[in-house]
Amino acid sequence: MGIVPVSDRGPLPFALVHGESLVASASFALEHAGVALVDFNVPWQEVRDSGRPVVLHDPLCPLAPPEFLAEAVSTCLDTDEVVVGVRPVTDTLKRVEEGTVGATVDRDAHVVVCSPVVLPAGVVTALPEPPDTGDFALLVARLREEFDVRLLEAPALARRVHDEADLAVLESLSESGAEGARGP
Repeated sequence: MGIVPVSDRGPLPFALVHGESLVASASFALEHAGVALVDFNVPWQEVRDSGRPVVLHDPLCPLAPPEFLAEAVSTCLDTDEVVVGVRPVTDTLKRVEEGTVGATVDRDAHVVVCSPVVLPAGVVTALPEPPDTGDFALLVARLREEFDVRLLEAPALARRVHDEADLAVLESLSESGAEGARGP
């Protein structure tokens, strides 16, 4: 079962990429990955009672390839772990101590959460309320407190956009034939 949350994301999910809204692109990718979308009006209790895993796909990662989404679902089914799409950190990270910029942090020890977050059926059943999907990184941190979480490196096109400039870069990247690029 798939959910494409739009709450707490401002108007960006309705911006266009390749002529489609980000939310529509994310929804199409889920469907092409073989995931059935859940209507936003379905009560969480019905989702819990279904006994099925839930795929949370952030519309701010609109070009995550369906093959990658399917791989994340398959990994979740094989391992019974929460599976999270992540990207390597490419920015320089610095420590800040008492307001002063300090030493460089090893970025190889860090990742950026993108999409999807796949919850195995057992985790779905254990959640009395729907997960807060406003911030996927915070959601993953909370899930790690109670459940086993597997990080799955996502292709370049699964990266998260924060604004229209990021969206323009992502669209250009997909048109250049980058790894995981959108087909014709």
